Amino acid sequence: MKLLHKDIEKDSAGQVTLMPDEAEDMWHTYNLLQVGDSLRASTIRKVQTESATGSVGSSRVRVTLTLCVETIDFDSHACQLRVKGTNLEENQYVKMGAYHTIELELNRKFTLAKKSWDSIVLDRIEQACDATQKADVAAVVMQEGLANLVLVTPAMTLLRAKVEVTIPRKRRGSCTQHEKALERFYEAVMQAILRHINFDVVKCMLVASPGFVKDQFITYLYKEAVRQDNKVLLENRPKFMLVHSSSGHKYSLKEILCDPTVTSRLSDTKAASEVRALEDFYKMLQHEPDRAFYGVAHVEKAADVLAIDTLLISDILFRHQDVPTRSRYVRLVDNVKDNGGNVRIFSSLHVSGEQLTQLSGVAAILRFPIADLSEHEDDSSSDDD
Repeated sequence: MKLLHKDIEKDSAGQVTLMPDEAEDMWHTYNLLQVGDSLRASTIRKVQTESATGSVGSSRVRVTLTLCVETIDFDSHACQLRVKGTNLEENQYVKMGAYHTIELELNRKFTLAKKSWDSIVLDRIEQACDATQKADVAAVVMQEGLANLVLVTPAMTLLRAKVEVTIPRKRRGSCTQHEKALERFYEAVMQAILRHINFDVVKCMLVASPGFVKDQFITYLYKEAVRQDNKVLLENRPKFMLVHSSSGHKYSLKEILCDPTVTSRLSDTKAASEVRALEDFYKMLQHEPDRAFYGVAHVEKAADVLAIDTLLISDILFRHQDVPTRSRYVRLVDNVKDNGGNVRIFSSLHVSGEQLTQLSGVAAILRFPIADLSEHEDDSSSDDD
C-alpha cells in the first residue's frame, strides 16, 4: 500500500489518499472502512445514451464518484472489496443520492474521509504501508492425497492451492497403483509450489504432515529438481523446513506455528508472534489464573488498575458498526499503551485470531495477580448487556 496524501486535522477529522498495490491491501482497506465514511474512487458505470434518431444504446464509462459508505463486502478468497453507498457529488452520469457500488482496484488510488480517525485506524495505515511486512512465510500442510498450500502474511492466511488426489490402498504383492497415484500427487503439489510461491519474497517454506509423507515428498521434490535442472527449487533448498502436523488440513497450521523450532526460525514474523502470545496466555490461564483474563469487562477492570502487561485483541472488534462499542475497544487499547503495556492486534483471518475470537476477542496477561476480579463477574455480565 502506498500513502499518497494525508490531511488530518487536530479534531481527528480529515482524509487520506492511498493506492493498494497487492491483494492483501484490500484486507487492510476493509479494516479501515466504516459505514458513514466518504470514499472517493474511480469506477465503471453503465450509461444509456439516446442518438438523434431515437435509438437507445449503452456504454461503459469510467467515472470518479464520492460515496457515503453504507455496505462493505470483502471476499477473503479473491481479496476483492466492494463498497456500496449513495453518491455525494452529482456529475453528468450519476445523480446526487443515487446508489452505486465501487469495486476497489489494485494500482488505482482512492481517497477515504472520516469524521474521526482513531489510533487503531492510523496504526493500520502505518502497518499497511510498511514495505517490510510482506508474505515471507509459506506452508504446505499435507497428508496422503491432500495438500493445502498457504501464504502466511502479517494480516491473513491465504489459501493459494488445494491439491486432492485419490490414492488407492496398497495391495498384497503389488504397490504399483498406489505408488503411481502418490507420484501424481507429489507432482501436483510441486507444480502448485512453483506456480504460487515467490521465492524472492518467501524466506521460509514449511512442509508439514503426519508420518513420513513430508519426507517422501521432499525426496521426490529434490530428485525432480535435479532431473529437470530447476534452478528455483535448487537455489532455495535451504528455505524448506520439515515439521510434524496431525493432518493435512488447514487448521493444522496453528500447531505448526507453535512448534518451537518453527517459532525460532520465524521469530521476526507477526504471525508467529501472535501464536506465541496466545500460547503464553493459555499457559498463564492454566498455571496462574489470577494473571490471565478474557472478556471485555474483566480486561477493562484490569486496565483501570494498570495491571495489563500484554493485551490480546481481535481486529474484528474494530469493525463494529456501533460507534460507542468500537470506541470502547479503542479506549482500551489506548489505555494499555499509555500505561506501558504491549498490545497485539490479532487478524481474524489467522488461525490464532480465530481462536482468540472464541474468547470474546479480547484477553490479557497481567503484570500481577488480581485475585478478587472474578467476584465482579455478575457486574461484568450486566456491563456487557
